[in-house]
Amino acid sequence: MKPTGTRPGAASESAEVADVISRSGKLMASDEERKLLCLLSDGRLLVAAGQELNPHVQSYQARLRRMEQPFLTVASSIEDICRAYQSGSGGAPPRHQEHSLMQVTAKELLTRACRERASDVHIRVNRLSTEFHFRIHNDLVHVGSQTREYGERLLATLYGAMTAVSDSSYKPTERQDASIGDRDKLPPMLDGVRIATAPTAEGNLMVLRLLYNDAGDDIDLLPLGFSPAHAAAIAILKNQPIGMNIISGPTGSGKSTTLQRVLTGEIIESGGSIHALTVEDPIEYPIPGAVQTAVTNAADENERSRLFAAAIANALRLDPDTIMIGEVRDGASARSALRAAMTGHQVWSTVHANSAIAIVDRLVDLGLPIGMVADHTVVSGLISQRLVKLLCPHCKQPLAARSHLFEPALLARLHGALGPNLQGVCVSGDGCQHCHGRATSGRSVLAEVILPDDRFCELLRGGDKRGALAYWRTELDGRTLVEHAIDKVAAGLVDPRTAEKTVGLLVTEGRPLAAWRDLAAGMTAAGGEHIHAH
Repeated sequence: MKPTGTRPGAASESAEVADVISRSGKLMASDEERKLLCLLSDGRLLVAAGQELNPHVQSYQARLRRMEQPFLTVASSIEDICRAYQSGSGGAPPRHQEHSLMQVTAKELLTRACRERASDVHIRVNRLSTEFHFRIHNDLVHVGSQTREYGERLLATLYGAMTAVSDSSYKPTERQDASIGDRDKLPPMLDGVRIATAPTAEGNLMVLRLLYNDAGDDIDLLPLGFSPAHAAAIAILKNQPIGMNIISGPTGSGKSTTLQRVLTGEIIESGGSIHALTVEDPIEYPIPGAVQTAVTNAADENERSRLFAAAIANALRLDPDTIMIGEVRDGASARSALRAAMTGHQVWSTVHANSAIAIVDRLVDLGLPIGMVADHTVVSGLISQRLVKLLCPHCKQPLAARSHLFEPALLARLHGALGPNLQGVCVSGDGCQHCHGRATSGRSVLAEVILPDDRFCELLRGGDKRGALAYWRTELDGRTLVEHAIDKVAAGLVDPRTAEKTVGLLVTEGRPLAAWRDLAAGMTAAGGEHIHAH
């Protein structure tokens, strides 16, 4: 007998030449363990590939060691393990059992993603392999590979056996959307998973958006990264009984989390005396005290738009005080949301737009009249947000120590935005044990919040968007996304290079871009400028 150890590969070796001894007797594995491992009479312990650190596997291995039972761990497939237990009973396991075994693998993948605090899981089935990526702090990180066949079975299981859609068949040649909402099928850290699939040139792509259940633990906006001024402005919007308040930002910018906190806070602050109703596609985060409704089972995008608009219209007949619409995505939903705001309801929703003031352009593009959009009694709040990576506080470095690595143009922009004294600015370090070598420690919101008034709206109706923006900044004390980013760079929270990748050049409205070019040119001619931390 070979000594206890581990041998990678060897998954193709037949288990049929040896008896299964983990099926019964003193070495019998539990039901959960049998899904992941199989001990054979020749000493091989078949363990599902990728599950070597699974608690059930480690517990069984520890038990074998205590009983002084020699074994050799061999990476195998779940299918081989199942066939070993089925030997003598007629071939491969039934399809429902194969799905059940693959669900264990899927849940373990999600658990691992949660431990890494990933926002998304990407599964790419290619011509010869399957690649797994986690999106962590907005970066895609490769976390493993498997065979193409493995990936195909995993995608079919995730969509066909774990989602909450009525048409549960996975169609690799079509684009599909679904969600997993059954808590028994998810790690305890998740409330749900949103799934999107698409065929690719070499195979298939599935992206899983993870919806964490700690979103409702705190209704305070400050920990998300909003400034005290932002939080105060949003508090004013929450206390207004009518008006449409819209949050803009790209996919993955935290809009749903902000909405969840705003609505939860509104319900708590009212003592539960308001009727808050949501129309979502699908439901993302649970909002205690709200009535959440989902729009599902649409055959195509046109049908989904029709059902979504109908759901908003129906919500108006359910006596709501506050309506949250997951997303204003087309003309029908935009008109329904506007109608709700005009008939005495408070409305919260989201759109895709590049800035707070660009929300107006987006609504007009969807077919709403500028006279209605630029009316502060109808559209009462415009909010834009992004997420930016925070520097690891343990390994970040002062700019002074690494200024020679920066382009003169960026240093010039920092001088223009912050003045010559840049001692508070920090940049990415080399990574450490605290940040697992990533040099970042989470993400934070960058935002701008506009509370329109008569003059602001008058300028918009007259087509003077630049004038409206200048009025907001000078007369209403508005601060742009760029200015919020500059604040966080000055505080040493965000690397200036990361800030510019998120919001653009760190150039304030008070000085033209040409001025920064001139300053950069002068610094270049002088051979660069050294940054001193005074």
